[in-house]
Amino acid sequence: MTVAQLEGISIVRSGAHLLDWIDLSIGEHDRWVVIGPNGAGKTTMLQVLAAQLHPTEGIARLLGETLGAVDVFELRPRIGVASAALADRIPKSERVTDVVISAAYAVMGRWREEYDELDEARALDLMRRLHVDHLADRTFGTLSEGERKRVQIARALMTDPELLLLDEPAAGLDLAGREALVGTLSELCLDPNAPATVLVTHHVEEIPLGITHALLLKQGRVVAAGPIEQTITAGLMSYTFDLPLEIGRSGGRWTARAIRESTFE
Repeated sequence: MTVAQLEGISIVRSGAHLLDWIDLSIGEHDRWVVIGPNGAGKTTMLQVLAAQLHPTEGIARLLGETLGAVDVFELRPRIGVASAALADRIPKSERVTDVVISAAYAVMGRWREEYDELDEARALDLMRRLHVDHLADRTFGTLSEGERKRVQIARALMTDPELLLLDEPAAGLDLAGREALVGTLSELCLDPNAPATVLVTHHVEEIPLGITHALLLKQGRVVAAGPIEQTITAGLMSYTFDLPLEIGRSGGRWTARAIRESTFE
């Protein structure tokens, strides 16, 4: 089953193409990574997939519906999103459990909603899976950046979405925090019951195990898209970043290094 399909979509603002003729098909068992330099259009594409932005041109089909012909407020609860913009809206005084469980009502900050035992149980189970259950009674503002990232992902999964979108989940983390999060994301991506996933990053080192496909973006255009082993190559990555790169893989994890000519003879 196709979860999302972008057909020739473009996003034009003030005469500039933020996205230019993007084609993409995401299956229900796919795990995609979207890679490209700053300004490539990665976050813009994610906003289309999140039903937060309508294309200027082309057709975006999400979960069997077509953007522009569906009530996006009915569609969005079926899509889980974790991003820096979303994190900024979470009240710092909110208890971690409430950050996660309030997604069931699509609200930010628990108020007077009533949650049943199934909601409570699901929130606790997700916090366990994301390794933040020990933080249940802490407030969001007291968490480390890595802990906040995992809490956001637990929240994004609360509604049992059919599509999970992660916008630069490892941004701002130190080495230990990044590796801990990549490990958690690997568990998620390797889970056959997890939703179709699209993860945006600048760095191949942040690609978790279980990612099946990759899309390279440059200046709003697709450089390449397909199975990850055929897409994360030295030639394609070098072109995407305008930098000669050496791409390696060990233990399922990727690395990228610049190739520099020696100044010594």
